[in-house]
Amino acid sequence: MDQQNVIICGAGIAGISTAYHLAVRHGLKDVLLVDERPPMSLTSDKSTECYRNWWPGPDDAMVKLMNRSIDLLENLAQSTGNAFHLNQRGYLYLTGEEGKIPSMLKSAREISSLGAGSLRIYKDNETQIPYSPAEPEIFQHSPGGADLILNQDQLFNHFPYITEKAVAALHIRRAGWFSAQQLGRILLEQAKHHGVQLIQNRITSIEIRRGRVESVQLENCDRIQTQHFVNAAGPFINQVVENLDIHLPTYCELHQKVSIPDRLKAVPREAPLLIWDDPQKLPWTEAEREFLAEDKNARWLLDEFPPGVHTRPEGPEDSPIILMLWEYHTERVDPIWPPPLDKDYPEIALRGLATMIPQLTRYFKKPPRPFLDGGYYTKTRENRPLIGPLPIDGSWIIGALSGFGLMSALAAGELLAFHILGKSLPAYAPAFELSRYNEPQYLDMISEWEDSGQL
Repeated sequence: MDQQNVIICGAGIAGISTAYHLAVRHGLKDVLLVDERPPMSLTSDKSTECYRNWWPGPDDAMVKLMNRSIDLLENLAQSTGNAFHLNQRGYLYLTGEEGKIPSMLKSAREISSLGAGSLRIYKDNETQIPYSPAEPEIFQHSPGGADLILNQDQLFNHFPYITEKAVAALHIRRAGWFSAQQLGRILLEQAKHHGVQLIQNRITSIEIRRGRVESVQLENCDRIQTQHFVNAAGPFINQVVENLDIHLPTYCELHQKVSIPDRLKAVPREAPLLIWDDPQKLPWTEAEREFLAEDKNARWLLDEFPPGVHTRPEGPEDSPIILMLWEYHTERVDPIWPPPLDKDYPEIALRGLATMIPQLTRYFKKPPRPFLDGGYYTKTRENRPLIGPLPIDGSWIIGALSGFGLMSALAAGELLAFHILGKSLPAYAPAFELSRYNEPQYLDMISEWEDSGQL
């Protein structure tokens, strides 16, 4: 193995997808994946494993990228007998604030106009197409776009387990979840069948000659020549190119998730991804408040927490597991492995979710045993990925897939394969290239963006 056409650093979903497209879809030989860890074990399996095509502007680049990726996901699901359990239950954003409805409507109309699908609005005393509930295990023939439900009777009829404080819900329909590990396994198996090799090692340096990539050096002192080097190292994308004097405009946030057995079935097994879209203070008793107020290290638990706490059922119909996620701390951090996890996270997430799903309060006195996990979101300032060439010939980047790595992976890998092979690029390609930061007009524009689409 002294020479390879393409060497990909990182066997997460981004690297695997790139290898898949190069070898399986385009027939390229001599593609090598290098990772010091097992495939899909760093961050790719540390998320909600969800997807959606509902992304804000100001242009349609993210919507087009996600629509293409979901098209590819659906095609793969059809060809494999849905081996990675794709569903289209949707995302349900809920609010208890009447004053938020106008902004919710405005945002929904804008995203719909970018190509995410039609917006259907359900109000009192108005005639419209009947609301169509999601089929729990089906991803085909579901309605696209979104449903804005402003009729509380209709809202509680379809979602009787949510709080009576909810006044509106936006149900994103081209959305749902799937098994990250199964998707990664399918892509990697097909890639290997078409000649892709995977080795467990660490790339210590990229060697340049006459202004272009010539080879990589491995930790075991092996040197492999290559024409193309792909940086798909997730939260470590900056460290990988340190010796090339390339600084990528990215940073990391630690994001966690917790799973618990929901023996009381507070979250029905057929539920969509449920998101409480309002800020809140945690529901403590008066005695608990007094206790926390006396502890200077715990007083922050009495503060207002941000919107976005969310949950979904996990596993087959007979599984009791639910996932709970809430990014109430979003400080920039240096990635380390394993990541430092917050022991208070399970209780905080549970209490936050109880605002949306009152039955969860029954766990306050005796919470189920949690399993806590986490990884890193690698982000650009405007929360858009980096896909395309790096400043040195033969070097490429696929990264900063912050919180949307799984859902975008198939289209992102396809796009990078187009770059490497010199194929025609889709219209959205320039929106994700590193060179966009060389344009003063772009920097001015992103400074005014109000919504990154981050959940």
